Amino acid sequence: MPLPIMDTCRKRKRKPSVYSLQRLGEEEFPISRSGSFRDNVRVFLRDFAEVEEYNVRGSPVWCTLLSHEAKNTVIPLYTIEEDVVRSSEPYCDHCRCTGWSNHFVSKRKYHFIIPVDAEWDLPLEDDVFDLQTHLLHGLIHTNGFGHLICVNGLEGGSRYLCGREMVDLWDRICTNLGARMITVEDLSKKRSLDLRLLYGVAYGHSWFGRWGYKFCRGSYGVTKNDYENAIELLGSLELDQIEFDFGEHRQCKRIKQVFRHYREMSEGHLKTFKDLLRFILIIKSHAPKKNKLHSAPPPTLSTDSPPKKRSNRLFMKKSDAVESEKSQGYRSYSTVAANLGSRWPVRRLEYAAEVIVEALKEMKVLKQSGMTRQDVRDSARLHIGDTGLLDYVLKSMNNVIVGNALVQRYVDPLTRILHYTIQELDDATKLVEQKKDAVIEAVPLRVVSESKAGGHVHGDLLLLYTNVLVNYPKSESVRSAAQVVLDSKHFVKEWPLWDNDDKIFRFVCRINNPSLIDLRTEQVTELPPGELVTVSLQATVFDLKQAIEETFRDTYCILTNFEVNEIDELKEDDDDDSNLLFGKLEPCSALTVRGDGIDLESTLKFQGGSDTWMVKCVCRARDDDGERMISCDVCEVWQHTRCCGIDDSDTLPPLYVCSSCCDEFAEQQKRVLQPKYEFQNPGQMLMLGAADDYFAEEDEGCLGMMMFPSESFVSEQFIL
Repeated sequence: MPLPIMDTCRKRKRKPSVYSLQRLGEEEFPISRSGSFRDNVRVFLRDFAEVEEYNVRGSPVWCTLLSHEAKNTVIPLYTIEEDVVRSSEPYCDHCRCTGWSNHFVSKRKYHFIIPVDAEWDLPLEDDVFDLQTHLLHGLIHTNGFGHLICVNGLEGGSRYLCGREMVDLWDRICTNLGARMITVEDLSKKRSLDLRLLYGVAYGHSWFGRWGYKFCRGSYGVTKNDYENAIELLGSLELDQIEFDFGEHRQCKRIKQVFRHYREMSEGHLKTFKDLLRFILIIKSHAPKKNKLHSAPPPTLSTDSPPKKRSNRLFMKKSDAVESEKSQGYRSYSTVAANLGSRWPVRRLEYAAEVIVEALKEMKVLKQSGMTRQDVRDSARLHIGDTGLLDYVLKSMNNVIVGNALVQRYVDPLTRILHYTIQELDDATKLVEQKKDAVIEAVPLRVVSESKAGGHVHGDLLLLYTNVLVNYPKSESVRSAAQVVLDSKHFVKEWPLWDNDDKIFRFVCRINNPSLIDLRTEQVTELPPGELVTVSLQATVFDLKQAIEETFRDTYCILTNFEVNEIDELKEDDDDDSNLLFGKLEPCSALTVRGDGIDLESTLKFQGGSDTWMVKCVCRARDDDGERMISCDVCEVWQHTRCCGIDDSDTLPPLYVCSSCCDEFAEQQKRVLQPKYEFQNPGQMLMLGAADDYFAEEDEGCLGMMMFPSESFVSEQFIL
């Protein structure tokens, strides 16, 4: 049970700093993004966290307190620095399952954890890394590559935090600390429905796609092309064709009712299954809760004289009224942006405003009255990752014209939540000139009823999910496409390495050493990615080499004593260590580095581990993807149990031989036991063959003959 902020703070010996849950990573997170993750995380722990008085498996623990003002609670965000060399599990299973087996083993892992509600005031236990019940658990290696391991919001038992809030927080942490690539295994469900399938068909991406996560790799040999084709096939199903295909199905009547209900609600805008699912999901996220008053009406335009006082008029705070008075006329957002004096260029502000308008237009097409500020922000973040920019633009968007659209906002008097609305204009210029007589009037909000047939949103989703996506009749291609989407669980978000900082040189340095080729196992097919190195504009070649050595020594286990000998991109005449880099190397370029001091005897080389095992499944998988596997007892090659016909609920057999070994064994037997006789007169006579030296007694095909040398009986005949 979370305690009020002051009560929690009193439990500590010193007064800690408390940061806002919603703003950590924005205004309250002044860390330079030009540095690498290994540098930024140290600044974060020094300035924004306090070390705890206990350890977890010998690893130090820091705590950052986050306040949730709406819930009047304080939430602990724990950061644990795990020393890989002393860890009992130095290798990363998440890297291996994601396809990063070729990455060098980093020296440190940083775990970011928010425990379950009941454990917010308790110290962490030693099994904290293994639990899947945390509200949030993310891991980032020293090189900036990491994984979002688990998120458990309201569906996972939390009474105070939803999944969106925690992924928002995680995304801001990764962005500001300089993470390079973060993966997530999307197993999220809404009750019994897999969100990666629902959101994949409706939006073309998983639920995590709103934060920029894209397809990384699929299980069971699924490729990116397979995933995209499956999404396209499922989303393009015509609703009329679905009704026809279900004509003789027992669920046909219910499916037709659902189609008709939402088609009438959208006034005929729904044509494909993608359109229908997207419409239902938006309806679900904005449906009014039961036993509560409906939200306040959105503002609309009226060029008539001001109306008389109405009982359902829109009440505003004094500050809102002052703001309304200040915005007496509609203005072009280009003019507004030019007068803001922002640190962002005007063209950048205008682009963000256009993205916001497109999100509002999409909502209007689906006949929604408006969007909350958070929904607008989430939708725009699919195209713009800078949340500070989005917040800045949203603050300035009221009674402004972007293109041919007028954007307004209002405050819900019941929930006090800010909403944005849009109205498309035929001639925006004329409207600006006629704005003097325009007033804002509140109109009733059309409420979606859930009492009619086809109006229970979750029930309708369950019906469509079960029948159309999973059990589509007479179409193996649709069912196979749905399985392809379900088998696509690994998604990744990548942050760009380069920025507009012109005060430093930034390079990505990659080791190219022939001795590393011998270290590669069957799972490692290429050398690791490069490492980010920064130096000043006045740096020399010697400074760059020294920075590269310090970076690799501090990051990877087998490079503790690494020394740079040469940089391929520097010509022989430019390789003098005293030469300045300026003019010799292009900023933001990739460098190939050669050197000595690689610890070839270390067991901590690649994240794939030191075992030389091989995956070769009939589904084209050539690496571990996290799915259940079994090893052949003859060739020791691993394959998926599902591909071998073994159900996930079945116990693995004590002895297993793969189909390839069975075929090879059968071929060998066929050669050994080839026919030893041929008929001269079928059914009566046999001619003895001379292919082998001996025939085996009781051997199949030998008709019970005794073992004897074949050469002495060539052409001998036997009567049956």
